[in-house]
Amino acid sequence: MTAVNPKTTRGYRNRNPGNIEHVATNRWQGLAEPASDGRFCRFVGHEYGLRALAVLLITYQDRHGLRTLRDIIARWAPPAENDTVAYLAAVARRMGVGPDDPLDLHRHDHLRPLVEAIVAHECAGLAYSAAVLDRALTLAGVPPAAPRTLAQVAAATDTGRGAVLVGAAGIATALAQAAPAIQALGDLAPMVAIAVVLAAVAGVLAWRLGRPA
Repeated sequence: MTAVNPKTTRGYRNRNPGNIEHVATNRWQGLAEPASDGRFCRFVGHEYGLRALAVLLITYQDRHGLRTLRDIIARWAPPAENDTVAYLAAVARRMGVGPDDPLDLHRHDHLRPLVEAIVAHECAGLAYSAAVLDRALTLAGVPPAAPRTLAQVAAATDTGRGAVLVGAAGIATALAQAAPAIQALGDLAPMVAIAVVLAAVAGVLAWRLGRPA
C-alpha cells in the first residue's frame, strides 16, 4: 500500500491539522477567508490551526474535567463518527502512555505529544517541525520550558570564590552554557545572536569585576 504524504491531506491543505469542523460562532484566531472548505475550518497559517487544536484540548480539560487520554479522545473522536478504540490505541501508542494515565494539558511536555499524536493520526503523519509546534503551543498559552537566562549563564561562570572566568577559556565556557539562550534568539542570524549573547555576558562579567570581592 502506498504511503500517504501528510502534506497532501485535507487537514494540512486547510492548515487545520486537527480537522476542526467550522462553526460560525467559533471565531478562531487566524481564520482564513473563506473560513471553511464547506465542512472544516481553514486557517491563514499552520500555527493557528495547531493553536486551535491545542486550545480545544485544553478546554476539554478545564471546562469538562477530562483528565485521561481515554476521556479526551472519546470527546475528540466520538464513536458516532470515528473508530474511537483504534484512534485511542494509535494516540496512546505514539505518546507512550496508557489510556487511563492522567494528563495535565497546561504542561507543554504533556500537551505537545498529544497534539503531535492527533495530527499524525488525522493527517497520515506529522509534517511539522518542533519549532512550528512550539510556536503554536506558545500562541495557545503553553510555551516550552524557558531556556536559561543570560544572567543565569553569567552566574554559572562564577567559581563560588568571587572569581570570574576571563580570556578565551572563559568565553568558550560562557558560550557553551549560553546555548539555550542563543537558541531562544532563533530568528536572528547566528553571528548576530552570538554577538548579542557575548555582549550581555561581557556586561555581567565587567560588573562582577568592578564590585568588591
